[in-house]
Amino acid sequence: MAVVTILGAGSWGTALGTHLARLGHEVALWARNPEFFAQLAAAGENAVYLPGVRFPPGLEPIASLAEACAEMVVFVCPSSAVRGMADATRPHLSGDPLVVSAVKGVEQETHLTMSAILDQVLGDRHRARVAVLSGPSFAREVGQGVPTAVTAAARDLTVAEAVQRLFAGETFRVYTSIDVAGVEIGGAVKNVIAVAAGVSDGLGFGHNTRAALITRGLAEITRLAMRLGADRQTLYGLSGLGDLVLTCTGDLSRNRTVGLRLGRGERLVDIVASMKEVAEGVRNTRSVRDLARSVEVEMPITEQMYLLLYEDKPPRQVVVDLMTRGLKRETD
Repeated sequence: MAVVTILGAGSWGTALGTHLARLGHEVALWARNPEFFAQLAAAGENAVYLPGVRFPPGLEPIASLAEACAEMVVFVCPSSAVRGMADATRPHLSGDPLVVSAVKGVEQETHLTMSAILDQVLGDRHRARVAVLSGPSFAREVGQGVPTAVTAAARDLTVAEAVQRLFAGETFRVYTSIDVAGVEIGGAVKNVIAVAAGVSDGLGFGHNTRAALITRGLAEITRLAMRLGADRQTLYGLSGLGDLVLTCTGDLSRNRTVGLRLGRGERLVDIVASMKEVAEGVRNTRSVRDLARSVEVEMPITEQMYLLLYEDKPPRQVVVDLMTRGLKRETD
């Protein structure tokens, strides 16, 4: 069994820590806020983000990054915090730990994925051991032990296999991949498409519209990922199509919920203010759109979501403009 540190005590970090502790690993769940740490330690569960899921034996909340030394360190913070978290954690990493990103996103300023940020900040000493974990996996269901399948990716297959062995269990199946770009772009862009699917549902459109958004959204994700060196087949797997379908259809999806409420007429500022956790699709709509433009990849759904979220374009007009774009072959 391994010693694992989870950096981030939101719903996803708590769910992964709970799962790993159930497997018999020794898990430290790091919480940034000392008051929140005390609450976690006293309650024996994360009553704020994952209520009702008790901490199993072997899971211990911690408040100091100095305690982050472990055989595996898992980043599970908002995408905007990964760079700062990596910089703060770097002095405390010793030995040759696995460094896993379970964060989905693209950094606004640099257009880097999360593993690329870890590569850059942690440097040559840790770069070879950086991996990502992604796939269709709502935190609440993982915390409840609902059967789930995900992908562990790393440039070196032996690193992905090491992550696979540590996470795999009776209710958590892990596949491996060396296509880091495909796995990360699939995980980041699906959140943008999920906002669009929510808007469609909020406007009262039906299953036809949602199916069209998912299908054409997958086309956008695939175009961008392949431009960045990904394997097309990856986007048809768990971290691509699987995660996209889940996030566009599931009631537990924060990104779909944002779109749903926008489609019903609520203001984005009010929606964001009412949410306990970050809906990554809001922030990543801008970064993905800018990344796509920088590499000259056409992403019409992403462009329209940018106009909706950042330029106050009416939701119904977004759908009209998508439907009345110039006619073309499906494979273009």
